[in-house]
Amino acid sequence: MTTKTDFPKLIAEIQKLKASLHSKDFLLTWDKSVEELKLVMLVAEALKCLRTNNISTRCFDSGLAVSNFRDNSTRTRFSFASGSNLLGLAVQDLDEGKSQIAHGETVRETANMISFLTEVIGIRDDMFLGAGHTYMIEVGEALDDGFKRGVLPQRPGIVNLQCDIDHPTQAMADLMWLKEHFGSIEKLKGKKIAMTWAYSPSYGKPLSVPQGIIGLMTRFGMNVALAHPPGYDLIPDVVDVARQNAEDSGGIFTESTSMDEAFKDADIVYPKSWASYEVMGRRTKLLKANDRDGLKALEKECLAQNANFKDWECTEKKMKLTKGGEALYMHCLPADITGVSCDAGEVQDTVFEKYRIETYKEAGWKPYVIAAMILTMKFKDAGATLEKLAKKAEQRIIG
Repeated sequence: MTTKTDFPKLIAEIQKLKASLHSKDFLLTWDKSVEELKLVMLVAEALKCLRTNNISTRCFDSGLAVSNFRDNSTRTRFSFASGSNLLGLAVQDLDEGKSQIAHGETVRETANMISFLTEVIGIRDDMFLGAGHTYMIEVGEALDDGFKRGVLPQRPGIVNLQCDIDHPTQAMADLMWLKEHFGSIEKLKGKKIAMTWAYSPSYGKPLSVPQGIIGLMTRFGMNVALAHPPGYDLIPDVVDVARQNAEDSGGIFTESTSMDEAFKDADIVYPKSWASYEVMGRRTKLLKANDRDGLKALEKECLAQNANFKDWECTEKKMKLTKGGEALYMHCLPADITGVSCDAGEVQDTVFEKYRIETYKEAGWKPYVIAAMILTMKFKDAGATLEKLAKKAEQRIIG
């Protein structure tokens, strides 16, 4: 854990970086340079250091953070709220069911109407393949237009809280946890992480978590082993990104149809269910057409297909294949735990319980990552802003 004495070192590292995210949205990790990713990580660590030492990190005197969740969420929803509040922003949910969207209000109009005193908009839109990321781009273009034409006094930043392509706040939180667990970013180079499909008694889970992991961990020289049964492919373009990232960083990226092969000598395992690229495309068409019978038929088909691979479970036996039999288990949560949340699922109950606290610590980085994304996009000099907060040293809790 970073201590108060480490804070000056963090600021020095931030100042050394030739990176700026000022006035940039955070939509995909692979759209950012390694230096920009390191900036977010260092700022997240600095914010956590200040918060742990009871120093206020309120760099906004006022302002709004708008959350637009078009799909259900627990961890990310509360992480966005707590990360925004950490910086001094009030949080307001955009409930589309209570808005004028149902009456024909356009994306362009909604984006401007919610943004008059707004500093950041967090969006989760992962239901429709080919739509979530596109929607975020559309909102960004509407905000650009509103700011350019004098409608908005400032252009709010956008944070992707999960789309159909990437889940950057999750992947960055995972990276922060790996940095903490192994001691440094440099120590991750050469470490093997098995990003594998796992059986689930449900279908239609987004592709964005496994895509986020292979798209980010390959940036830091890791050995990323992607494994899934035949037919459970990810978006080909993202797989190509991961392959190129590994080549650029000196890492390794492999694909296989064997969970055991991926687990062999792995330092980290990340067994997680997802629907296939092809299935998500079919599901999107049915959802858009509001074809309930078609969706029921697809669900039945996919659940039957999933049942062919119930042996894709993270068990104690499979964990023995990992390096020293003690690989770090990771999950974005909630996990499908065999004998706890379902009869058969992604992970054996004893394995999950062994690493349960670790997965909670993994999730605990997300508020700081989100806050760091907001701070770096809204302040030109993140290091100077953090230094001012440290020198001011206002107590968060006055005892």
